[in-house]
Amino acid sequence: MSERKDIHNSDIPEVCLSCEARHRGICGALSPDQLLSLSKHTTRRSFEAGTELVRDAEPVTAYANVISGVVKLSKLLADGRQQIVGLQFAPDFLGRPLKSESQLSAEAATTVSLCSFPKASLERLMSETPELEHKLLEQSLKELDEAREWMVALGRKPASERVAHFLYLIAMHVDPEADLDEESSISFDLPLTRADIADFLGLTIETVSRQITKLRKADIIKVENNRHVTIPSIGHLRDVSGS
Repeated sequence: MSERKDIHNSDIPEVCLSCEARHRGICGALSPDQLLSLSKHTTRRSFEAGTELVRDAEPVTAYANVISGVVKLSKLLADGRQQIVGLQFAPDFLGRPLKSESQLSAEAATTVSLCSFPKASLERLMSETPELEHKLLEQSLKELDEAREWMVALGRKPASERVAHFLYLIAMHVDPEADLDEESSISFDLPLTRADIADFLGLTIETVSRQITKLRKADIIKVENNRHVTIPSIGHLRDVSGS
């Protein structure tokens, strides 16, 4: 965020001052006056895990910033099956600008906090603020890069590297405030069930469980209560993942 906007912190709405999306997300492109205008139309809500946030092919009427938690993105197939195609973390932008209807479904994978605002409000600001359009383009390109990397993982990597890659992905995104280096240790709760992890990785539940056990026996990860994971060394996990 630029120095000019830091100078005017006193003019920024109180709800925005500690918001991660303002500092690292799309709202970092907005001036205090624009934040104030947008804040008059925003709604901040929390959702329990399993709550449907966006339905595939429904009309787009609002967008949101992910303030905390993990959002699961899925694509509905013609026969009713769903394929998990991505995960979103704070301070990601949830929605697809300039589309009349959604292309994916979004579900709270964990307890999620969202700051939502009307489609018309954001698209008006986009027309006024080239930097906001730039921020949205940056996120779209980041998601494209991640999708291509995931295609490589699914198409070429063995099961062991896929599971390690998934854990590395979570470790690098679950805490946006963390300053991680090669030797950093981090702990988190898995945001997906074993069934969802298997769906995401194109593996069976049994294979996912076997690979997690192998990583645990090799001291690359520690697992408590089946969901709480500790990574003693981010660099070691990254090497094992082939990233």
